[in-house]
Amino acid sequence: MRFLGISQLNGVFSAGTTSSAAMRLVQFCHRGGEGGVRVGVEQAEGQGVIDLKAFDPSMPSTMRQFLEMGQKGMDCAKRALSSGQHVLARSDIRLLSPVTGPEKVVCVGMNYKDHCLEQNAPIPEEPIIFSKFPSTITGPSDDILLPEESQEVDWEVELAFVIGRKGKHIKEDEALSYVAGFTVANDVSARDWQLKRNGKQWLLGKTFDTFCPLGPALVTTAALKDVHNLGIRCLVNGATVQDSNTNQMIFRTEKLVAWVSQFVTLCPGDVFLTGTPPGVGVFRNPPVYLKRGDVVECQIDEIGSIRNTVV
Repeated sequence: MRFLGISQLNGVFSAGTTSSAAMRLVQFCHRGGEGGVRVGVEQAEGQGVIDLKAFDPSMPSTMRQFLEMGQKGMDCAKRALSSGQHVLARSDIRLLSPVTGPEKVVCVGMNYKDHCLEQNAPIPEEPIIFSKFPSTITGPSDDILLPEESQEVDWEVELAFVIGRKGKHIKEDEALSYVAGFTVANDVSARDWQLKRNGKQWLLGKTFDTFCPLGPALVTTAALKDVHNLGIRCLVNGATVQDSNTNQMIFRTEKLVAWVSQFVTLCPGDVFLTGTPPGVGVFRNPPVYLKRGDVVECQIDEIGSIRNTVV
């Protein structure tokens, strides 16, 4: 996994007006708890974090507010990264989800060719959209709470992206300019509630508290060579259970932004989960589900990994 230099401004954050450098943006808090939530920039994956509010007191405290600033916020982050000032050691901070309190969490079902094949399902002709409540979101190392109401809780590693500017009826060839960056998600799913209960509507099975770990960073488009050609994996207790590539996605980022924006206005901070590859527990023979004490690690090349313990 590599980090591209600040000089490589080959990505676009907002069509015509807003350019994004190669950056890894994070939300964090100090381990002592003082200062509340902050937005920062990683110097490189796993290295020190620059506190944007310490660098410039006019900067907001949350990623959603930061994204709402548009170019002004991104320019400040670029300057902060170049300055090398106000660097906090990783041991002094706790990473939070890169985005908290989004207006929407939009999810895509059956969006990997190899995942459709494992369940003998036809390739969808248009995106299958559902949602999770924003209250599901939790951090890259936070616990997943196993609900008493379900005995069939499953893992789903997913590439997620976050909207960077407001838009409706977005054209597919302009869609990437509305994306602030990408992160790793686990679309934790209670299969009994998703597939057997609640009239087979997916919402309840997808939306228990802590069922959307996100992180570790929001990686700008400019920092990724090709987001649709990245290795994607999930490990449970160190054993690989999912291992694929984002090149298996049926509907890519641009299509998803254009499709969903037909129906709803997309806003800065909105989170999209783009579907999971094969290897989920429900389609194993016999099925395998998460239990207390399990450790689930979701990894995407060039973006990073999240590691959550089931409690």
